[in-house]
Amino acid sequence: MTANVSELAGKTALVTGASSGLGVDFARQLAEAGCNLVITARREDRLIALKQELATSHPGITVDVIVMDLAGRNAAQQLHEEITGWGRDVDVLINNAGYGLFGWFLERSWDDLEAMVRVNTLVPQELTHLFASGMARRGFGRILFVSSMAAYQATPTYAAYAAAKSKILLFGEAMNFELRGTGVSATVLSPGMTRTEFLEVSGQKATLAQRILMMESPDVVRTGLSALMHGKASVVPGWINTALVVSTKFVPRPMVKWIAYAMMRNDEVD
Repeated sequence: MTANVSELAGKTALVTGASSGLGVDFARQLAEAGCNLVITARREDRLIALKQELATSHPGITVDVIVMDLAGRNAAQQLHEEITGWGRDVDVLINNAGYGLFGWFLERSWDDLEAMVRVNTLVPQELTHLFASGMARRGFGRILFVSSMAAYQATPTYAAYAAAKSKILLFGEAMNFELRGTGVSATVLSPGMTRTEFLEVSGQKATLAQRILMMESPDVVRTGLSALMHGKASVVPGWINTALVVSTKFVPRPMVKWIAYAMMRNDEVD
């Protein structure tokens, strides 16, 4: 099947976590393809700046801003109600919002961990439940989940984050299967280390391995959107990242977590 993002021209895409990193580049690349956008995140100033940028560079599209903290317990429902209240249909759902928390699990507060897990797992599942039914009725929809390479193995110092991303990886792949024949497809994008604010937010200093494997955000997004348009269930951007993920199948599980720890290790957690 041949497909490209330009086929989304005139459709409406909802991008969560659109104030920085991958979210900004998802918005930019979808706008370039002619997609109308609804962008949401917590930081209003960044969303407004992005809207102004896109309105200037792509005057033929509409960009709507919803300022919202998706960690709130009713955030997904509120987001859905606001968009449907405008009489708008979402054709493309980019479940990008998420973040990690670095360090030993027991040294993190439960409130912080719970909020992180909620944003990374429950919110994308709830948004999919809310929006995908309308997509299926209309016979068209594209859903993308942002997971992580960490989803493929237990990762000490990112224990809760890796487990959360593993859950969304499996969920997204299952949705790809369940949505067959509806005109809706789901794809999971599992990036490795990418030049975003991830490390700053998580509280980790970049390790040597992370600096070596660092990818640029626009390249990761381009890979994800291509996989989405081709209906792929899952994609890992970058051939080195792909090779590392495949290699976990051939290494004894007890050893895999030690390798993951070695790649994430900072003196701060020793």
